[in-house]
Parts: sequence; structure tokens; C-alpha cells
Amino acid sequence: MPSMRAPVIWGSLAATLCLPLMSAVRADTFRAAHYDPKTDELVVTMIYGGTNPDHSFSIQWGKCQRLGEDGTLHQVAAQVLDGQWRDTARQDFTKTVRFPLASLHCRPAEVTLHTAPRFYYTLLIPTRSELAGGRSSSGDCHE
Repeated sequence: MPSMRAPVIWGSLAATLCLPLMSAVRADTFRAAHYDPKTDELVVTMIYGGTNPDHSFSIQWGKCQRLGEDGTLHQVAAQVLDGQWRDTARQDFTKTVRFPLASLHCRPAEVTLHTAPRFYYTLLIPTRSELAGGRSSSGDCHE
């Protein structure tokens, strides 16, 4: 008859070996994000773990969808990607990155920025005609 101790020992050993790996894997998150009407850019401050402060971030836009019955407001999701997402999280870093919005044609738009696994930040991007008036908005950070 097999011993019940062997599975317990192997399970404990596996859990012990996985703990350092789990603590080294942390997700990128947002400290803040806002729209800069002067440069027509999203300005996003990222918090991330790694071995160096030189991570590069890019943005991958989703499909733009109309909101509401009149269809004047749009909604679009965007994934903020860390170019060094496999970098071991030994130290926390903060970096502000700027994403140009010249190619964002659906405006005004509620933009929801996502980063893995569950962090998101939502803000409103005005129409191009509102840029002349200097209207700006800030967003809400969610976890």
C-alpha cells in the first residue's frame, strides 16, 4: 500500500520551489494617465518590476465602437505592452511614456488602457475641435 507521506512531501517541496518564482513575477500597473491636449498624446506613468529602468512600452489599440444612441461618443480599449515583460522583478521602477493619438480617428472616445493581468485606467479623449478650446480630462484608475 502506497504511503500518504510521499505526495505530501512532494507537494510541499513543489510549493517551496514555486514561492521564489511567484514573488519574482509581478504585473505592470499604472500610477497615472492623462491626456495632453497640447501634444495630442496620452501620458502614462507606469510602475513595473525588473532588473533595469530601461523598459520600453508600446500600445496596441483595439477596435473602436460607438456608444450611446446618438453614436457621438466612442469606446476603445488599448493594451499597454512592456517590451521586457519577462525581466525578473528585482526592483520597482517608474517610467512616464507618451503615446501619440494622431491615428485615433474615433473621437470623442472613452479610452480604457489595460495591462496584464487586471489593471486598467479609463480616460476621455476629446474631439479634435475641442483641442482648440484647451479642454482636457483625467481618468480613473481601477484594479
